Amino acid sequence: MLKQHLQLKLGQKLAPQQIQLMKLIQLHTLEFEEELERELEENPALEIAKEDSKEDEYSSLEDAYQDEGTESIETDFDVNEYIYDDEPSYKTASSNYSPDDEEFDNESLLTEGQSLYDYLTEQIHLVNINDEDLKIAEYLIGNLDTDGYLRREIKSIVDDLAFSQGIYTTKERVEDILENYVQKLDPPGVGARGLQECLLLQIEKKVSSDKAVSLAANILRHQFEALTNKHYNKIIQKYDIEEDDLKDALDEISKLSPKVGGNFDTQTITINQEIIPDFVIQVKDGQVVPMLNSKNAPTLRVSEEYKDILTTYSHDKNSSEHKQAALFIKQKLDAAKWYIDAINQRQNTLLQTITAIVKFQKDYFITGDEKSLKPMILKDVADITGFDISTISRVVKSKYADTPNGIVYLKDLFSDSLTNDDGEEVSTKEIKTHLQEVISKENKRKPLTDDALVVILKEQGYNIARRTIAKYREQLNIPVARLRKEL
Repeated sequence: MLKQHLQLKLGQKLAPQQIQLMKLIQLHTLEFEEELERELEENPALEIAKEDSKEDEYSSLEDAYQDEGTESIETDFDVNEYIYDDEPSYKTASSNYSPDDEEFDNESLLTEGQSLYDYLTEQIHLVNINDEDLKIAEYLIGNLDTDGYLRREIKSIVDDLAFSQGIYTTKERVEDILENYVQKLDPPGVGARGLQECLLLQIEKKVSSDKAVSLAANILRHQFEALTNKHYNKIIQKYDIEEDDLKDALDEISKLSPKVGGNFDTQTITINQEIIPDFVIQVKDGQVVPMLNSKNAPTLRVSEEYKDILTTYSHDKNSSEHKQAALFIKQKLDAAKWYIDAINQRQNTLLQTITAIVKFQKDYFITGDEKSLKPMILKDVADITGFDISTISRVVKSKYADTPNGIVYLKDLFSDSLTNDDGEEVSTKEIKTHLQEVISKENKRKPLTDDALVVILKEQGYNIARRTIAKYREQLNIPVARLRKEL
Protein backbone atom coordinates (compact mmCIF):
# COMPACT_ATOMS: atom_id res chain seq x y z
CA MET A 1 0.00 0.00 0.00
CA LEU A 2 1.43 3.35 -1.04
CA LYS A 3 1.53 6.12 1.53
CA GLN A 4 2.07 9.80 0.98
CA HIS A 5 3.53 12.13 3.55
CA LEU A 6 5.06 15.58 3.65
CA GLN A 7 8.55 16.15 4.96
CA LEU A 8 10.00 19.58 5.66
CA LYS A 9 13.75 19.70 5.23
CA LEU A 10 15.95 22.77 5.67
CA GLY A 11 19.23 22.82 3.81
CA GLN A 12 21.69 25.04 2.05
CA LYS A 13 22.64 24.57 -1.57
CA LEU A 14 25.48 26.55 -3.07
CA ALA A 15 25.21 27.79 -6.62
CA PRO A 16 27.93 26.64 -9.05
CA GLN A 17 29.30 30.20 -9.08
CA GLN A 18 29.65 30.19 -5.29
CA ILE A 19 31.42 26.85 -5.36
CA GLN A 20 33.81 28.12 -8.02
CA LEU A 21 34.49 31.28 -5.99
CA MET A 22 35.34 29.18 -2.93
CA LYS A 23 37.78 27.18 -5.04
CA LEU A 24 39.41 30.37 -6.36
CA ILE A 25 39.83 31.74 -2.84
CA GLN A 26 41.56 28.55 -1.75
CA LEU A 27 44.21 28.63 -4.51
CA HIS A 28 47.69 29.88 -3.73
CA THR A 29 49.50 32.12 -6.21
CA LEU A 30 51.00 29.45 -8.46
CA GLU A 31 47.73 27.49 -8.61
CA PHE A 32 45.83 30.71 -9.32
CA GLU A 33 48.14 31.56 -12.23
CA GLU A 34 47.56 28.10 -13.70
CA GLU A 35 43.79 28.40 -13.22
CA LEU A 36 43.74 31.85 -14.86
CA GLU A 37 45.75 30.57 -17.80
CA ARG A 38 43.26 27.72 -18.29
CA GLU A 39 40.31 30.10 -18.18
CA LEU A 40 41.92 32.44 -20.72
CA GLU A 41 42.49 29.51 -23.07
CA GLU A 42 38.95 28.18 -22.71
CA ASN A 43 37.10 31.50 -22.97
CA PRO A 44 38.13 33.77 -25.87
CA ALA A 45 35.77 36.46 -24.55
CA LEU A 46 38.08 36.94 -21.56
CA GLU A 47 41.43 38.66 -21.95
CA ILE A 48 44.13 40.44 -19.99
CA ALA A 49 44.02 44.20 -20.54
CA LYS A 50 47.19 46.00 -21.52
CA GLU A 51 48.38 48.73 -19.19
CA ASP A 52 47.97 51.48 -21.80
CA SER A 53 44.62 50.26 -23.07
CA LYS A 54 41.58 52.46 -22.62
CA GLU A 55 37.97 51.43 -22.61
CA ASP A 56 36.23 52.48 -25.81
CA GLU A 57 32.92 54.23 -25.37
CA TYR A 58 29.99 52.50 -27.00
CA SER A 59 26.68 54.17 -27.62
CA SER A 60 23.72 52.07 -26.64
CA LEU A 61 22.13 50.08 -29.42
CA GLU A 62 18.51 50.86 -30.11
CA ASP A 63 18.04 47.70 -32.12
CA ALA A 64 18.67 45.14 -29.42
CA TYR A 65 18.58 41.54 -30.49
CA GLN A 66 14.92 40.46 -30.38
CA ASP A 67 13.45 37.02 -30.80
CA GLU A 68 10.99 36.79 -33.68
CA GLY A 69 9.36 33.66 -35.09
CA THR A 70 8.24 30.41 -33.58
CA GLU A 71 11.47 28.55 -34.49
CA SER A 72 13.83 31.14 -33.11
CA ILE A 73 16.11 30.70 -30.09
CA GLU A 74 15.18 32.19 -26.75
CA THR A 75 17.45 35.20 -26.30
CA ASP A 76 16.23 37.33 -23.41
CA PHE A 77 19.39 39.37 -23.03
CA ASP A 78 20.42 42.93 -23.70
CA VAL A 79 23.29 43.43 -26.12
CA ASN A 80 24.21 46.70 -24.44
CA GLU A 81 24.90 44.77 -21.24
CA TYR A 82 27.90 43.23 -22.98
CA ILE A 83 29.19 46.00 -25.21
CA TYR A 84 29.00 49.00 -22.89
CA ASP A 85 31.85 48.01 -20.67
CA ASP A 86 33.10 50.85 -18.51
CA GLU A 87 31.62 49.61 -15.23
CA PRO A 88 34.23 48.57 -12.65
CA SER A 89 32.53 45.23 -12.02
CA TYR A 90 33.49 44.09 -15.51
CA LYS A 91 37.10 45.14 -15.24
CA THR A 92 39.47 44.41 -12.45
CA ALA A 93 42.59 46.22 -11.35
CA SER A 94 43.82 46.64 -7.81
CA SER A 95 46.24 49.15 -6.36
CA ASN A 96 46.72 46.96 -3.30
CA TYR A 97 49.49 44.78 -4.70
CA SER A 98 53.23 44.77 -4.79
CA PRO A 99 54.60 46.81 -7.72
CA ASP A 100 57.79 44.76 -7.72
CA ASP A 101 56.66 42.05 -10.13
CA GLU A 102 60.16 40.81 -10.92
CA GLU A 103 60.82 39.82 -7.33
CA PHE A 104 58.41 36.91 -7.67
CA ASP A 105 58.61 36.36 -11.42
CA ASN A 106 59.96 32.83 -11.67
CA GLU A 107 59.87 32.51 -15.44
CA SER A 108 61.06 28.96 -15.34
CA LEU A 109 59.08 27.10 -12.72
CA LEU A 110 59.47 23.90 -14.73
CA THR A 111 62.86 22.26 -14.72
CA GLU A 112 63.87 19.36 -16.87
CA GLY A 113 65.79 16.45 -15.41
CA GLN A 114 66.41 12.74 -15.72
CA SER A 115 64.26 10.39 -13.68
CA LEU A 116 65.76 7.72 -11.45
CA TYR A 117 64.08 5.05 -13.58
CA ASP A 118 65.70 6.34 -16.80
CA TYR A 119 69.10 6.68 -15.13
CA LEU A 120 69.05 3.11 -13.81
CA THR A 121 67.62 1.65 -17.02
CA GLU A 122 70.44 3.18 -19.05
CA GLN A 123 72.99 1.55 -16.73
CA ILE A 124 71.40 -1.90 -16.64
CA HIS A 125 71.49 -2.06 -20.44
CA LEU A 126 75.28 -1.72 -20.28
CA VAL A 127 75.60 -4.75 -17.98
CA ASN A 128 76.46 -8.21 -19.31
CA ILE A 129 73.18 -9.96 -18.52
CA ASN A 130 70.89 -12.36 -20.42
CA ASP A 131 67.60 -11.13 -21.88
CA GLU A 132 65.24 -12.63 -19.30
CA ASP A 133 67.33 -11.46 -16.35
CA LEU A 134 67.40 -8.02 -17.97
CA LYS A 135 63.60 -7.97 -18.07
CA ILE A 136 63.46 -8.94 -14.40
CA ALA A 137 66.00 -6.24 -13.53
CA GLU A 138 63.98 -3.64 -15.47
CA TYR A 139 60.84 -4.76 -13.65
CA LEU A 140 62.59 -4.36 -10.30
CA ILE A 141 63.77 -0.88 -11.30
CA GLY A 142 60.21 0.00 -12.25
CA ASN A 143 59.05 -0.97 -8.77
CA LEU A 144 61.47 1.32 -6.92
CA ASP A 145 59.91 4.32 -5.17
CA THR A 146 61.11 7.90 -5.63
CA ASP A 147 63.61 7.49 -2.77
CA GLY A 148 65.22 4.50 -4.50
CA TYR A 149 63.78 1.81 -2.20
CA LEU A 150 62.14 -1.48 -3.15
CA ARG A 151 59.18 -1.46 -0.75
CA ARG A 152 57.36 -4.45 -2.24
CA GLU A 153 57.80 -8.04 -1.13
CA ILE A 154 59.88 -10.18 -3.50
CA LYS A 155 57.13 -12.83 -3.51
CA SER A 156 54.63 -10.28 -4.89
CA ILE A 157 57.07 -9.33 -7.63
CA VAL A 158 57.55 -13.00 -8.54
CA ASP A 159 53.76 -13.35 -8.90
CA ASP A 160 53.53 -10.17 -11.00
CA LEU A 161 56.30 -11.33 -13.31
CA ALA A 162 54.34 -14.51 -14.01
CA PHE A 163 50.99 -12.84 -14.60
CA SER A 164 51.99 -9.63 -16.38
CA GLN A 165 55.30 -10.50 -18.03
CA GLY A 166 54.93 -14.23 -18.64
CA ILE A 167 58.20 -14.82 -16.78
CA TYR A 168 58.06 -17.78 -14.40
CA THR A 169 60.87 -17.55 -11.89
CA THR A 170 61.71 -18.04 -8.22
CA LYS A 171 62.10 -15.75 -5.24
CA GLU A 172 65.78 -16.72 -4.99
CA ARG A 173 66.47 -15.77 -8.60
CA VAL A 174 64.80 -12.36 -8.24
CA GLU A 175 66.74 -11.69 -5.03
CA ASP A 176 69.96 -12.66 -6.82
CA ILE A 177 69.26 -10.21 -9.68
CA LEU A 178 68.35 -7.49 -7.19
CA GLU A 179 71.51 -7.92 -5.11
CA ASN A 180 74.02 -8.63 -7.90
CA TYR A 181 72.76 -6.29 -10.60
CA VAL A 182 70.28 -3.62 -9.47
CA GLN A 183 71.97 -2.86 -6.15
CA LYS A 184 75.33 -2.57 -7.93
CA LEU A 185 74.08 0.38 -9.98
CA ASP A 186 74.73 4.02 -9.26
CA PRO A 187 73.81 5.75 -6.95
CA PRO A 188 75.03 3.44 -4.16
CA GLY A 189 72.14 2.38 -1.94
CA VAL A 190 69.59 2.06 -4.71
CA GLY A 191 67.34 -1.00 -4.60
CA ALA A 192 67.56 -1.33 -0.83
CA ARG A 193 64.64 -2.91 1.01
CA GLY A 194 65.07 -0.75 4.09
CA LEU A 195 67.17 1.99 5.67
CA GLN A 196 69.73 -0.39 7.15
CA GLU A 197 70.42 -2.06 3.80
CA CYS A 198 70.50 1.33 2.05
CA LEU A 199 73.21 2.66 4.38
CA LEU A 200 75.16 -0.60 4.24
CA LEU A 201 75.21 -0.58 0.42
CA GLN A 202 76.73 2.90 0.55
CA ILE A 203 79.31 2.26 3.25
CA GLU A 204 80.47 -0.92 1.51
CA LYS A 205 81.43 1.14 -1.55
CA LYS A 206 83.93 3.06 0.58
CA VAL A 207 87.52 2.06 1.36
CA SER A 208 87.27 -0.78 3.88
CA SER A 209 90.83 -0.32 5.18
CA ASP A 210 89.80 2.92 6.88
CA LYS A 211 89.21 2.23 10.59
CA ALA A 212 86.23 4.57 10.94
CA VAL A 213 84.56 3.21 7.80
CA SER A 214 85.11 -0.38 8.90
CA LEU A 215 83.64 0.35 12.33
CA ALA A 216 80.70 2.20 10.75
CA ALA A 217 79.98 -0.82 8.55
CA ASN A 218 80.06 -3.16 11.55
CA ILE A 219 77.72 -0.91 13.53
CA LEU A 220 75.27 -0.71 10.63
CA ARG A 221 75.41 -4.45 10.06
CA HIS A 222 75.30 -5.74 13.65
CA GLN A 223 74.26 -2.87 15.96
CA PHE A 224 71.70 -0.99 13.89
CA GLU A 225 69.00 -1.09 16.59
CA ALA A 226 71.41 0.24 19.21
CA LEU A 227 72.45 2.97 16.76
CA THR A 228 68.91 4.12 16.00
CA ASN A 229 68.09 4.19 19.73
CA LYS A 230 71.36 6.01 20.49
CA HIS A 231 72.53 3.36 22.95
CA TYR A 232 76.11 4.53 22.48
CA ASN A 233 77.49 2.97 25.66
CA LYS A 234 76.29 -0.43 24.47
CA ILE A 235 78.16 0.02 21.16
CA ILE A 236 81.32 1.18 22.93
CA GLN A 237 81.25 -1.86 25.20
CA LYS A 238 80.45 -4.23 22.34
CA TYR A 239 83.48 -3.23 20.26
CA ASP A 240 85.72 -2.21 23.20
CA ILE A 241 86.45 1.17 21.64
CA GLU A 242 87.00 4.73 22.81
CA GLU A 243 84.35 7.42 22.56
CA ASP A 244 86.40 9.22 19.89
CA ASP A 245 86.40 6.06 17.75
CA LEU A 246 82.62 5.97 17.90
CA LYS A 247 82.44 9.67 16.98
CA ASP A 248 84.55 9.02 13.87
CA ALA A 249 82.31 6.13 12.85
CA LEU A 250 79.18 8.22 13.39
CA ASP A 251 80.69 10.97 11.24
CA GLU A 252 81.06 8.46 8.41
CA ILE A 253 77.46 7.29 8.82
CA SER A 254 76.20 10.88 8.83
CA LYS A 255 77.69 11.34 5.34
CA LEU A 256 75.41 8.63 3.94
CA SER A 257 72.07 9.41 2.31
CA PRO A 258 68.82 7.82 3.54
CA LYS A 259 67.12 8.75 0.26
CA VAL A 260 69.47 8.06 -2.63
CA GLY A 261 66.75 8.74 -5.22
CA GLY A 262 66.08 12.20 -3.86
CA ASN A 263 68.31 13.97 -6.37
CA PHE A 264 66.32 12.68 -9.32
CA ASP A 265 63.09 13.98 -10.79
CA THR A 266 60.03 11.84 -10.12
CA GLN A 267 58.91 12.75 -13.65
CA THR A 268 60.75 14.03 -16.68
CA ILE A 269 59.45 17.48 -15.79
CA THR A 270 58.81 18.50 -12.20
CA ILE A 271 57.64 21.65 -10.52
CA ASN A 272 60.12 23.69 -8.56
CA GLN A 273 58.85 23.84 -4.99
CA GLU A 274 60.13 27.37 -4.35
CA ILE A 275 57.57 29.34 -2.38
CA ILE A 276 55.86 32.25 -4.12
CA PRO A 277 54.40 34.60 -1.47
CA ASP A 278 50.71 35.37 -1.86
CA PHE A 279 50.96 38.57 0.16
CA VAL A 280 53.56 41.29 0.68
CA ILE A 281 53.67 42.99 4.08
CA GLN A 282 55.69 46.18 4.50
CA VAL A 283 56.40 48.26 7.60
CA LYS A 284 56.51 52.03 6.97
CA ASP A 285 56.88 54.56 9.79
CA GLY A 286 55.50 52.14 12.34
CA GLN A 287 52.54 51.24 10.15
CA VAL A 288 52.06 47.75 8.74
CA VAL A 289 50.85 47.77 5.13
CA PRO A 290 49.50 44.53 3.63
CA MET A 291 49.31 44.04 -0.13
CA LEU A 292 48.52 41.28 -2.58
CA ASN A 293 51.28 39.83 -4.69
CA SER A 294 50.54 41.43 -8.08
CA LYS A 295 50.15 37.97 -9.61
CA ASN A 296 46.92 37.71 -7.62
CA ALA A 297 45.58 40.97 -9.09
CA PRO A 298 45.49 40.64 -12.89
CA THR A 299 43.76 43.29 -14.98
CA LEU A 300 41.05 41.48 -16.93
CA ARG A 301 38.42 42.69 -19.35
CA VAL A 302 35.76 41.44 -21.72
CA SER A 303 37.05 41.04 -25.28
CA GLU A 304 36.28 44.04 -27.51
CA GLU A 305 36.31 41.74 -30.53
CA TYR A 306 33.60 39.53 -29.08
CA LYS A 307 31.48 42.55 -28.22
CA ASP A 308 31.82 43.77 -31.82
CA ILE A 309 30.77 40.37 -33.15
CA LEU A 310 27.72 40.37 -30.92
CA THR A 311 26.84 43.85 -32.15
CA THR A 312 27.04 42.65 -35.75
CA TYR A 313 24.91 39.58 -35.15
CA SER A 314 22.33 41.56 -33.21
CA HIS A 315 21.28 43.38 -36.42
CA ASP A 316 20.48 40.14 -38.21
CA LYS A 317 17.08 39.00 -36.97
CA ASN A 318 16.43 36.39 -39.62
CA SER A 319 19.48 34.14 -39.79
CA SER A 320 19.19 31.06 -37.59
CA GLU A 321 22.96 30.55 -37.74
CA HIS A 322 23.56 34.06 -36.48
CA LYS A 323 21.10 33.49 -33.65
CA GLN A 324 22.99 30.34 -32.66
CA ALA A 325 26.27 32.24 -32.84
CA ALA A 326 24.82 35.10 -30.81
CA LEU A 327 23.69 32.70 -28.10
CA PHE A 328 27.16 31.13 -27.98
CA ILE A 329 28.78 34.56 -27.72
CA LYS A 330 26.32 35.56 -25.00
CA GLN A 331 27.32 32.52 -22.96
CA LYS A 332 31.02 33.32 -23.33
CA LEU A 333 30.46 36.97 -22.42
CA ASP A 334 28.38 35.92 -19.42
CA ALA A 335 31.14 33.59 -18.29
CA ALA A 336 33.82 36.27 -18.80
CA LYS A 337 31.87 38.87 -16.82
CA TRP A 338 31.17 36.44 -14.01
CA TYR A 339 34.81 35.34 -13.88
CA ILE A 340 35.99 38.95 -13.64
CA ASP A 341 33.53 39.53 -10.81
CA ALA A 342 34.77 36.36 -9.09
CA ILE A 343 38.39 37.50 -9.37
CA ASN A 344 37.37 40.84 -7.85
CA GLN A 345 35.67 39.06 -4.98
CA ARG A 346 38.71 36.82 -4.50
CA GLN A 347 41.02 39.85 -4.33
CA ASN A 348 38.76 41.66 -1.87
CA THR A 349 38.40 38.58 0.32
CA LEU A 350 42.15 37.94 0.39
CA LEU A 351 42.95 41.58 1.08
CA GLN A 352 40.37 41.97 3.86
CA THR A 353 41.60 38.77 5.49
CA ILE A 354 45.28 39.70 5.45
CA THR A 355 44.39 43.20 6.67
CA ALA A 356 42.56 41.70 9.65
CA ILE A 357 45.48 39.37 10.40
CA VAL A 358 47.95 42.26 10.22
CA LYS A 359 45.75 44.34 12.53
CA PHE A 360 45.63 41.49 15.04
CA GLN A 361 49.36 40.69 14.87
CA LYS A 362 50.76 44.19 14.29
CA ASP A 363 53.41 43.90 17.01
CA TYR A 364 54.73 40.68 15.52
CA PHE A 365 55.10 42.13 12.01
CA ILE A 366 56.94 45.17 13.40
CA THR A 367 59.33 43.26 15.68
CA GLY A 368 59.56 39.91 13.92
CA ASP A 369 59.68 38.29 17.37
CA GLU A 370 57.45 35.22 17.64
CA LYS A 371 56.97 36.03 21.32
CA SER A 372 54.95 39.03 20.15
CA LEU A 373 52.35 36.78 18.52
CA LYS A 374 48.95 37.07 20.16
CA PRO A 375 46.63 34.10 20.55
CA MET A 376 44.54 34.13 17.38
CA ILE A 377 42.05 31.65 15.98
CA LEU A 378 40.06 31.64 12.74
CA LYS A 379 36.99 33.01 14.52
CA ASP A 380 38.91 36.14 15.55
CA VAL A 381 39.62 37.00 11.91
CA ALA A 382 36.09 36.01 10.88
CA ASP A 383 34.65 38.42 13.46
CA ILE A 384 36.74 41.31 12.10
CA THR A 385 36.02 40.66 8.41
CA GLY A 386 32.46 39.42 8.65
CA PHE A 387 33.36 36.34 6.60
CA ASP A 388 32.53 32.78 7.60
CA ILE A 389 35.18 30.79 9.45
CA SER A 390 35.28 28.37 6.49
CA THR A 391 36.13 31.28 4.17
CA ILE A 392 38.99 32.41 6.42
CA SER A 393 40.25 28.83 6.52
CA ARG A 394 40.31 28.71 2.71
CA VAL A 395 42.16 32.01 2.50
CA VAL A 396 44.99 31.03 4.85
CA LYS A 397 45.32 27.50 3.46
CA SER A 398 48.71 26.98 1.77
CA LYS A 399 49.40 30.72 1.62
CA TYR A 400 52.52 32.67 2.54
CA ALA A 401 53.40 36.30 3.19
CA ASP A 402 56.66 38.07 2.40
CA THR A 403 57.47 40.17 5.48
CA PRO A 404 60.49 42.30 6.49
CA ASN A 405 61.53 39.34 8.63
CA GLY A 406 61.23 36.68 5.94
CA ILE A 407 58.60 34.41 4.43
CA VAL A 408 55.81 33.51 6.87
CA TYR A 409 53.30 30.67 6.55
CA LEU A 410 49.94 32.20 7.45
CA LYS A 411 48.79 29.18 9.44
CA ASP A 412 51.77 29.68 11.75
CA LEU A 413 50.24 32.98 12.87
CA PHE A 414 47.28 31.17 14.42
CA SER A 415 47.40 29.56 17.85
CA ASP A 416 45.29 28.88 20.90
CA SER A 417 45.93 30.55 24.22
CA LEU A 418 46.94 29.51 27.72
CA THR A 419 47.02 31.56 30.91
CA ASN A 420 50.40 32.10 32.59
CA ASP A 421 51.04 32.52 36.32
CA ASP A 422 50.38 36.26 36.04
CA GLY A 423 46.89 35.60 34.69
CA GLU A 424 47.80 36.82 31.19
CA GLU A 425 46.74 35.01 28.04
CA VAL A 426 49.75 33.80 26.08
CA SER A 427 49.91 32.14 22.69
CA THR A 428 50.76 28.46 22.51
CA LYS A 429 53.14 29.55 19.76
CA GLU A 430 55.03 31.60 22.36
CA ILE A 431 55.22 28.60 24.69
CA LYS A 432 56.52 26.39 21.89
CA THR A 433 59.17 29.01 21.09
CA HIS A 434 60.32 28.98 24.73
CA LEU A 435 60.32 25.19 24.73
CA GLN A 436 62.44 25.09 21.58
CA GLU A 437 64.90 27.60 23.04
CA VAL A 438 65.30 25.62 26.25
CA ILE A 439 65.95 22.37 24.36
CA SER A 440 68.39 24.08 21.97
CA LYS A 441 70.52 25.20 24.95
CA GLU A 442 70.47 21.87 26.81
CA ASN A 443 73.55 19.76 27.44
CA LYS A 444 73.39 17.28 24.55
CA ARG A 445 75.30 14.72 26.58
CA LYS A 446 72.50 14.86 29.18
CA PRO A 447 69.34 16.03 27.37
CA LEU A 448 66.41 17.33 29.42
CA THR A 449 63.55 14.92 30.05
CA ASP A 450 59.94 16.07 29.72
CA ASP A 451 59.71 16.20 33.52
CA ALA A 452 62.73 18.50 33.64
CA LEU A 453 61.20 20.70 30.93
CA VAL A 454 58.01 21.02 33.00
CA VAL A 455 60.06 22.39 35.92
CA ILE A 456 62.03 24.84 33.76
CA LEU A 457 58.96 26.24 31.99
CA LYS A 458 57.15 26.56 35.33
CA GLU A 459 60.05 28.69 36.57
CA GLN A 460 59.49 30.90 33.49
CA GLY A 461 55.82 31.34 34.38
CA TYR A 462 54.30 28.63 32.19
CA ASN A 463 52.46 26.06 34.28
CA ILE A 464 52.11 23.19 31.80
CA ALA A 465 51.46 19.51 32.31
CA ARG A 466 54.00 16.89 31.21
CA ARG A 467 51.67 15.47 28.56
CA THR A 468 51.30 18.98 27.08
CA ILE A 469 55.08 19.34 26.93
CA ALA A 470 55.26 16.00 25.12
CA LYS A 471 52.55 17.10 22.67
CA TYR A 472 54.27 20.41 21.88
CA ARG A 473 57.64 18.67 21.54
CA GLU A 474 56.19 16.21 19.03
CA GLN A 475 54.55 19.06 17.09
CA LEU A 476 57.98 20.68 16.87
CA ASN A 477 59.44 17.37 15.60
CA ILE A 478 61.76 17.17 18.60
CA PRO A 479 62.49 13.58 19.73
CA VAL A 480 62.52 12.35 23.32
CA ALA A 481 65.57 13.07 25.48
CA ARG A 482 67.21 9.69 24.85
CA LEU A 483 67.20 10.23 21.09
CA ARG A 484 68.62 13.76 21.45
CA LYS A 485 71.71 12.48 23.21
CA GLU A 486 75.04 13.18 21.53
CA LEU A 487 78.60 12.14 22.31
